[in-house]
Amino acid sequence: MPPVPDAVVVGAGPNGLAAAIALARAGKVVTVLEGADRIGGGTRSEPLTLPGFTHDVCSAIHPLARISPFFQGLPLEARGLTFIEPPVALAHPLDGGRVAIVERSVRATADAFGRDAGAYFALMAPLARRSADLVAEILRPVRPPAHPLFLARFGLHAIRSATALARSRFHEEGTRAIFTGMAAHAMLPLDRPPTGAFALLLGMTAHAVGWPLARGGSQRIADALALELQAHGGEIRTGSPVSSAAQLPAHRAALYDVTPRQLLAIAGDRFPASFQGALQRYRYGPGVFKVDWALDDRVPWAAPACLQAGTVHVGGSMEEIVASEAAVSRGEVPQHPFVLFAQQSLFDDSRAPAGKHTGWAYCHVPNGSQVDMTERIEAQIERFAPGFRDRILARHVMDPAAVERHDPNCVGGDINGGIADLRQLFFRPTPRLYATPDRRTYLCSSSTPPGGGVHGLCGYFAARRALSRAPW
Repeated sequence: MPPVPDAVVVGAGPNGLAAAIALARAGKVVTVLEGADRIGGGTRSEPLTLPGFTHDVCSAIHPLARISPFFQGLPLEARGLTFIEPPVALAHPLDGGRVAIVERSVRATADAFGRDAGAYFALMAPLARRSADLVAEILRPVRPPAHPLFLARFGLHAIRSATALARSRFHEEGTRAIFTGMAAHAMLPLDRPPTGAFALLLGMTAHAVGWPLARGGSQRIADALALELQAHGGEIRTGSPVSSAAQLPAHRAALYDVTPRQLLAIAGDRFPASFQGALQRYRYGPGVFKVDWALDDRVPWAAPACLQAGTVHVGGSMEEIVASEAAVSRGEVPQHPFVLFAQQSLFDDSRAPAGKHTGWAYCHVPNGSQVDMTERIEAQIERFAPGFRDRILARHVMDPAAVERHDPNCVGGDINGGIADLRQLFFRPTPRLYATPDRRTYLCSSSTPPGGGVHGLCGYFAARRALSRAPW
């Protein structure tokens, strides 16, 4: 008979697994319950199109995994995880065969930005140089800073909107476009704060650690975490959905890698009405519409430098990207969406048969949108890669409902676990963060700080809170 667990973790996504590892390394007996037949949550890989093609179902490019202080402290390479860093972190094609790129070197990147070289270097070089300090300050719950002056200088820029920051510092079309494209990962209107913070953080990671992909697929991240947990005695049970806290085995603490909506459904009766109300008021953000392709050859980008990048932002000028994200915020689907495109098979030959390739892309849409964006996404790619459609062998499409079916945490297609505007960036989902009024119940999903992304830090910090507060 397996030992009775000290802690039960519901959900085997990166945050759930991170929480379980942190607890197990602290000497606790941990059981993880996963509703799906496979672990991974947002880090699953599957043959979505044709035999021999491996596609990342959700996340694909992993700068936050590479820079995560928690993941850095785990022997994930020994557990089978290998990151591949493309020569160029990010390419942003423009009309006329032009392109802006972000390389690992801040100086090389800046020098290609013409009149903006000095401004870009002055903005990004200090962040890249002190990336470890910056990550330690901002990818954690709010507390007094260890580096107050450095954080204050970062904050003066980060609190601004991406458009205000770009217009005040940059003049070149390419610099402005690539900066606002990075900010668009926030899934917020780009003329609102703190979208500048997202551009700075992602730009910093590109220079500090690159924008890598996992060899063999994002699933390898979850698999490596699972092996690390099992090495510390943890147990994982797949095919074990939880609809009520009463289903859990005996435990001293339960940590839920779910969003507030699911937590209410599972354990809401354990909370007073005031806390239930706070969870009910939690807001979800835009959804995504995703397409995966099996391709007969590489994408025929008009700008050859795009073939050196793992990630390509397809959206044209800053003004076009701003208009696309503004439409989504108004509840409209953009006619010319900002498309985030990844081409893993260029750098990982395990993803497709010899000579063939994969494509991975999504655009932002209103939460729960039912509009088919396939044609609009492919038209945007064709705009910068004429002949792209001719290379499509098969495609797999996921609208927001399908994204949510794959991972119930993606409510209405929201891959960030809730909107990350100023109201919900630091104190999510409530000022209690990971804790609830019940000392045995905790939240460890991306609906807690520091939010979305594959970094495991939501789970790690939730586990620390539980270790200090639960009735062990």
